[in-house]
Amino acid sequence: MSENARSATVTVSLEDAEEGLSALVERAAAGEEIVIEKAGKPRARLVAVEAGAGEVSVTTTSLPPRPLGKYRDVIRVGPDFDDPLPEEIMRYFRGEGD
Repeated sequence: MSENARSATVTVSLEDAEEGLSALVERAAAGEEIVIEKAGKPRARLVAVEAGAGEVSVTTTSLPPRPLGKYRDVIRVGPDFDDPLPEEIMRYFRGEGD
């Protein structure tokens, strides 16, 4: 492990990170930034999760939200939509298909 100019940043090899991951997580939770290197090149950064960030959410901003009801008169869902699938199809889900 080597410490960078900023005392809160520590660089470790991937091998060291694998061996001491639990300790590194605790150090990151205490405020240190851990940079993990592979073949001498930075590959990942381990940092603490911000307080109150108990849930992880994935958002995309590249596409606008889809309007509700856009295909209301185009797509129809049959009355048997929730019915059980036929046995010949269920075999494939169980890995018993041809």
